[in-house]
Amino acid sequence: MKNKSLLIATVFAASAVTVNAQDLTSKKGETILPEAGDWAISFDATPFLNYAGQMFSNAGATAPTVGYTNGYPWAIKGKMFKDEKTAYRAGIRLGFGSQNWAGEVAVPQASTATPADYPAEPTMTEDTYKRGYNGIVLSGGLEMRRGKTRLQGYYGGELVFGMMGEKATYTYGNNLSAGDPTTVDPIITVADSYDFGTNLSVTDPFGNAGRQTEWKSSMMVFGLRGFIGAEYFILPKISVGAEYGWGLGFMSMKTSSTVEAQGTAASSGNLAVGTFTEESKTSGFMIDSDIQNSATGVTGASGSLNIIFHF
Repeated sequence: MKNKSLLIATVFAASAVTVNAQDLTSKKGETILPEAGDWAISFDATPFLNYAGQMFSNAGATAPTVGYTNGYPWAIKGKMFKDEKTAYRAGIRLGFGSQNWAGEVAVPQASTATPADYPAEPTMTEDTYKRGYNGIVLSGGLEMRRGKTRLQGYYGGELVFGMMGEKATYTYGNNLSAGDPTTVDPIITVADSYDFGTNLSVTDPFGNAGRQTEWKSSMMVFGLRGFIGAEYFILPKISVGAEYGWGLGFMSMKTSSTVEAQGTAASSGNLAVGTFTEESKTSGFMIDSDIQNSATGVTGASGSLNIIFHF
């Protein structure tokens, strides 16, 4: 009877140890590891680790700042736990915006203008600059987890897809003109335009000074990556982790620029106005670690350090 009681006590003790190992709790009874239905969001852990290191080294610690997950500056990254060992990963970036600028320039006077006209206030016109951009980046994947203690390992894969674009349009109040000797109209040049910073620092294919009327770009990115990492739960539902990735990255980009300029017509030898559009295409493909694939804009720096909050 005594031996039987001892055996029962031993079984209960072993069961208690097993349950405690699988369901870690704090002294307050809080569950330490993520559970089914939990959500999580990641931040760059570097500022927090620098803060802790400076405190111990008396280097004048400054308050940490919360930033995007290291290596993914374009998106918010999060997880949803299907169960304790499986999590769905997702990232999203939706960006749209536009800006408008305007500047006044004088309307050139006709060649019949006399010095007596000079003190009079010149007629003004307006040049405008409009810029718009958009960006959509989505990622999704599956994460599998291992471990029964505060130290958890994980691995899995995810897809990344994104499309981004930008467009700038310049509108000028003074149309370029070679002038008309019969009506003594003034010659209007690129110099009679408002300088928005880069719109006048262009030339046409023949090397004549020009002004930009439109610039636009579009980019598509695609990534397929595998990842492996580890997390240590320093507090209930709060962990610090490191992740390394490897996979495929592809990027395709197209830009075009439209310039109008004045040059000498070969047929007549007189000034003429021309409009020119130039296009360029860039693409990149790579199968390598994240540190290399970051060149495509798809994946981020290798060996990212993250702090993850679960709730």
